[in-house]
Amino acid sequence: MREKHKIGVIHGRFQGLHNGHLEYLLEGKKRCERLIIGITNYTGNTKDERISRIDTHRLDSTANPFTFFERLEMIRAALLGEGICESEFTIVPFPIETPDLLFNFVPKDAVFFMTIYDDWGRDKFKTLSDLGVNVEVMWERTPEQKPISGSLLRKTIAEGGNWENLVPSSVADYIKEHDLCGRIADGK
Repeated sequence: MREKHKIGVIHGRFQGLHNGHLEYLLEGKKRCERLIIGITNYTGNTKDERISRIDTHRLDSTANPFTFFERLEMIRAALLGEGICESEFTIVPFPIETPDLLFNFVPKDAVFFMTIYDDWGRDKFKTLSDLGVNVEVMWERTPEQKPISGSLLRKTIAEGGNWENLVPSSVADYIKEHDLCGRIADGK
């Protein structure tokens, strides 16, 4: 069994939080005592030249329907639902598109956990490595090996499909309670 790191950092857009994200978060939490969860594209209107070269859908407004606060609440509910104490995690903005700002939100001496599925993941790995932080890749998978994506979740919601089994039950409750399906269906 590997020794736990004191502080770990994990990041993602979490648009919305699905079961694949939960797997990612729980694996990161297993590896550290305290997990800092960074939400990327936290203003919803990031214009990142690197992203646009690699993966343009991440910048589309329909790919970013949830606010920073809504995503924070979904992450919080999911982790609490898994029995993780709130004192063991913190949720912050994570401006990967402006790397020189990262250390305003996360400590440089933490271990940065990530997964890689595509060129955007490889680009983020390089960005973090170039900053001199300790990056630990938890797994690298092909896009076909990805169990679910935010795009699939949003598409399923927009089409009125059975989306609740794609997310933790606490997240389904949050989305329904705040009538967020309508926003996705309307493309806003």
